[in-house]
Amino acid sequence: MIEDPPIKTRIVVLISGSGSNLQAFIDARDDHQLNAELVAVISNRPEAGGLARAAHAGIISRVIDHRDYPERIEFDRALATAVAEYAPDLVILAGFMRILSSEFVDQFSGRMLNIHPSLLPKYPGLNTHQRALDAGDTEAGATVHFVTSKLDGGPQIVSGAVAIANGDNADDVAAKVLDIEHLIYPMAAQWYCETRLSMQDGATLLDGEVLPTTGQTIKLAGKTAK
Repeated sequence: MIEDPPIKTRIVVLISGSGSNLQAFIDARDDHQLNAELVAVISNRPEAGGLARAAHAGIISRVIDHRDYPERIEFDRALATAVAEYAPDLVILAGFMRILSSEFVDQFSGRMLNIHPSLLPKYPGLNTHQRALDAGDTEAGATVHFVTSKLDGGPQIVSGAVAIANGDNADDVAAKVLDIEHLIYPMAAQWYCETRLSMQDGATLLDGEVLPTTGQTIKLAGKTAK
């Protein structure tokens, strides 16, 4: 008896820029490390370089330009309608540079992930690498978390840490952190695809166990972004 192939998780990816994390998802899919169908890529910027990556990979892409909507909630509603058309099981924010309204977040609650370029709860918001340098930190990193209405404050899933070397500037740190982003983000999504990962009562569950508030931590040494 021939078994049916496993059902693939339907993922919609939201981008604003070059799409390097999108490329990490494409590569993980192609390498059979991510059991998912990337059903659509949506950008709020028509000039986003990630749209070309999507086209090259044969993924449907579209633009919902936030500048076409005078009110933020109007954009969020248009974006939510576009995302819902693809019936996603999971929504991935991959360098999506818009703060989403509670209305949007609630519609996809528990099935939307983001990655932030710091070891949360340190340095939510912008300029994370320079802030780490200014504080004299010896490590920087990135954190995958569920998206909630609190900016960069949803339940954490996994963090990746890299060492800050003497003489590093913000660009050096960014290159190291980007490399670990490309490792941990598709990995966390695969946990979701395997139904190992969920958000319940404001906490992250992995394999049925509640994770610590800082999630899991992976350290990566001696590598820089490709």
